[in-house]
Amino acid sequence: MKKRDSWTLHATLSKDLREKYGRRSFSVRKGDIVKIMRGEFKGIEGKVVRVFRSKGRLAVEGVTKEKVRGGTIPIKIHASKVMITALNLDDKWRRSKLEGEEKE
Repeated sequence: MKKRDSWTLHATLSKDLREKYGRRSFSVRKGDIVKIMRGEFKGIEGKVVRVFRSKGRLAVEGVTKEKVRGGTIPIKIHASKVMITALNLDDKWRRSKLEGEEKE
């Protein structure tokens, strides 16, 4: 399988966001607030710290593990296992994409 650098990771939107924007899913970006829906960290809600596009995973604030020599590292959560509860709308392009406006 070829590696693709241009992947965007999509996750489902919460019910509130679905009703507001009329979409089922949207791409995940740094700064979005997500809730983990599956796995060991189920129920934890936190801000996306980093997106690993090549692996299809996210690092969520507060989801870390302790290293043997001390220190912590983020645990990478698969994008399909999270639900977006709040969007980072700092980017004009992203805001217009959600609202359905197309610039030509």
